[in-house]
Amino acid sequence: MSKVIAVFGAGPGLGVCVARRFAQEDFRVALVARRKDRLDVLVDQLSAEGIEAAGFIADLSAPQDIPAVVDSIRERFGRIDVIEYGPIPSVRFTPAAQLEPATLVQGIPLLVLTPLAIVQSVLAEWKERGDGAFLMTTGATAVHPMPHASGVGPLMAAARNWLYSLNGELAESGIYAGTLSVAAFITGSEAEKAATAAGDPLAAAHPRVDPADIASLYWDMYTKRDRVEEVHPHLATG
Repeated sequence: MSKVIAVFGAGPGLGVCVARRFAQEDFRVALVARRKDRLDVLVDQLSAEGIEAAGFIADLSAPQDIPAVVDSIRERFGRIDVIEYGPIPSVRFTPAAQLEPATLVQGIPLLVLTPLAIVQSVLAEWKERGDGAFLMTTGATAVHPMPHASGVGPLMAAARNWLYSLNGELAESGIYAGTLSVAAFITGSEAEKAATAAGDPLAAAHPRVDPADIASLYWDMYTKRDRVEEVHPHLATG
């Protein structure tokens, strides 16, 4: 039975490219997102390319619903081997001096609690098999905090902290946890389109990255398992 990757927060940018990259290695694909119309389009695209794919509707800000979603994926495909988690957060950049508790509370389920719920839902299966991988996409502020760009960063940093600990605890069991922090707009993503449409003055100057390149990095991280973290493109510090 071929392996299965579940892409949580699947979209037309990175999500579909991750699906394609893993499908090149004979993975079947489960796409998870809130909007059925978007899922249907993505599933049709992948199916037309000869990829076995199915969509699953879920609100990723509701961690209590995750076990049922995971059960549905497992019922359809028989197993889950890899998870890529990369939804677009509703929390936006906020100056740290203006950050209010309610802003962080809003983003905690999506960026902290739901990833935990997903791992707990698949961990027994992965331990029994002696293999599995959880890959989480974040932004550069999870790694390199910046003035006027707080808000989402503290939450992603919390998830990053957890991922490092998770990988350290489970690596000897054959289970890998890794995070890829993207320091640019992903070409074709909803975030890029929204920033451009809103006339964000930073949008034009902000670098772009090809989602296919990120998907290839994820495959490299998954197969080599030689680092917990990758920042792309590389950011100079100091």
